[in-house]
Amino acid sequence: MITFRGGIHPPEFKELAEEKPIETMPPPSKVVLSLSQHTGAPAKPVVAVGDEVKAGTLIAEPVGMISAAVHSSIAGKVKGIEHWVHPVLPVPTKAVIIEAAETDELDPAIKPRSEREIENLTPEEIRNIVRDAGIVGLGGAAFPTSVKITPPKDAAIDTLIINGAECEPFLTADDRLMREKPEGIINGARILAKVLGLERACIAIEHNKPEAIRIVSEAASKVWPAAEVLTVRTKYPQGAEKQLISAILGREVPAGGLPFMVGVVVQNAGTAFAVYEAVAKRKPLYERVVTVTGPGIAEPKNLLVRIGTLAADVIEHCGGLTPSATKFISGGPMMGIAQSTLEVPIIKGTSGMLFLDSSKRLFAVAEESSCIRCGHCVGICPMKLVPAEIARMAEYEKLEAAERWGIADCMECGSCAFVCPSGRRLVQWIKYGKTLIFAERSRKKERK
Repeated sequence: MITFRGGIHPPEFKELAEEKPIETMPPPSKVVLSLSQHTGAPAKPVVAVGDEVKAGTLIAEPVGMISAAVHSSIAGKVKGIEHWVHPVLPVPTKAVIIEAAETDELDPAIKPRSEREIENLTPEEIRNIVRDAGIVGLGGAAFPTSVKITPPKDAAIDTLIINGAECEPFLTADDRLMREKPEGIINGARILAKVLGLERACIAIEHNKPEAIRIVSEAASKVWPAAEVLTVRTKYPQGAEKQLISAILGREVPAGGLPFMVGVVVQNAGTAFAVYEAVAKRKPLYERVVTVTGPGIAEPKNLLVRIGTLAADVIEHCGGLTPSATKFISGGPMMGIAQSTLEVPIIKGTSGMLFLDSSKRLFAVAEESSCIRCGHCVGICPMKLVPAEIARMAEYEKLEAAERWGIADCMECGSCAFVCPSGRRLVQWIKYGKTLIFAERSRKKERK
């Protein structure tokens, strides 16, 4: 079966939410919309305190090429533009705070395009629509999609991969979206293919999602037969771009490189659906499907949630926390980030909200001891690195050595820490090293 070298297969725990249909959560009374919801420069506010907005109204515009627009997710009034805790970044970031109006009205610009209008759109017009809709990669990286579908002119793109792997344990948002909205995903893939000048695309789904494979295959045969559904082996991190490209095409993205360098563009299934909605319905990205799951939540669900909704409101909608809940992670257990407050907002890249309790020893923090040089981390590293050595160099702040060992190529998937018999905090040390390297480079730029 199609797969890549290395990787692991942790227990999946997807049974908690995989049979829960997508449920639309009512608009909250308040949203906190971070201006840093994407890779790149924070968006610039175009509203002021006291302004009234509707769901879908532009509230912040992109700054520079790598940035993304932000839209209001509810109808209401801007109550503040201030710093707020962020689910990914280590410090509070500027956000637009909106309190809901009595009625949840859509921006009047959100209205469907006719099939003829859609067919007549040029690739450049589609890129502009995607940019103006604020669409970013919904698999977690949140890279602006309009940039990703505008590769360098000398890049010979021959393959579009729609990523439906969803390899993180617990998470089922993409699975449910593929089961419930397959036509939208396929039409989104067709739109993306048109932009890239391609006649076909492939949709990669892990083999632990048989219903999604069946439903998407049937829909593709009717909607766009040029979309080939490929079954890939269930293995973590199968959904990482470079690993998916290696598994499907046997191509290796060079160290420090990007997929376009080997002729490929990869887009998440949720991103493809967002592109379809932006093009067909003129709908900006102001809501997304999020898996709320784990033994620490009373009622696991797959929710269509307005971006900016606070975790506390989502928890209340899901019946509250269980008495034994101990940890809240934004994302999955492998690459997600533990949170210190329930006042953190959902952002565009939030694919899941995981609530653990003390009964799940698998994802508990183990006692750390010295590296025993067993080599387990080397054997499973999907990037073919030596995580133990990179982490050691980072721990002792030997930054040049860490760079020589390939610290920049680590994608922080957590596979190494998962298999480490010594409980070494390998990913944390690698992140620490990257932070020091970035800070040192910034200081050098300032001195120049």
